[in-house]
Amino acid sequence: MGSVRKVVYTVGFWIRETGQALDRLGCRLQGNYGFQEQLSRHRTLMNLVDKAPNVHKDVFVAPSAALVGDVKVGHGSSIWYGCVLRGDVNSITVGSGTNIQDHTLVHVAKTKVSRSALPTIIGSNVTIGHSALLHGCTIDDEAFVGMGATLLDGVVVEKNAMVAAGALVTPDTRIPSGEVWGGNPARFLRKLTDEEIAFFAQSASNYANLARTHFTENAKGLDESEAEKLFRKKFSGQSNDYNPYAGVREILPEQVVPEAATRGPQ
Repeated sequence: MGSVRKVVYTVGFWIRETGQALDRLGCRLQGNYGFQEQLSRHRTLMNLVDKAPNVHKDVFVAPSAALVGDVKVGHGSSIWYGCVLRGDVNSITVGSGTNIQDHTLVHVAKTKVSRSALPTIIGSNVTIGHSALLHGCTIDDEAFVGMGATLLDGVVVEKNAMVAAGALVTPDTRIPSGEVWGGNPARFLRKLTDEEIAFFAQSASNYANLARTHFTENAKGLDESEAEKLFRKKFSGQSNDYNPYAGVREILPEQVVPEAATRGPQ
């Protein structure tokens, strides 16, 4: 980052900090008559009493996601932007290599008329599409849940089974292996082909690779991000392999960002 931009960024940071400090001081001076607006202190991992998320170190949890309470996530999985996994009245377990895509909500059941409380269990190499809702259900390994699908209490999706996008799966429904169910309420549509079943594992692998990119980018500081942006821009018009959405597909030795550039001015 250039020296001028760095100065501007630093000044802006201190102005914001000073504003918050003045707000707190003003509230104290007003005493009981003061109005204090609580600032958002979003945390991706949040304890709840004695329950704490247990997330493997290589899991990608997007900055805007929230994992609350008794939530366990296995290695290589990814929890994408805007997701909420709330393990407050029971547990949520996610296996390895599973992707839970943007704005998905996962919760559990505390009570149910026919049985005791239900956790939510998601196996390994599972794909959960955007904006799905999972509540007190079980999804076995290498299953596929489409975008916007709703799975209610007691639902079981067997290995290599698929829930179509937008489906509403009613309580205690079991979706057998090799079948695709859809509709409202969900019902059997047809058998899956071998190619479709093979795609489930490929989908999980694709998202695992993409998650590593997001994991790396989110871990970078502002200086490093700005330095790389300028450095990559230099090669955007020089390489036929350049992809504006994924950067350079094959990074050549001369395209590696120098370490000194990422550190910025000392």
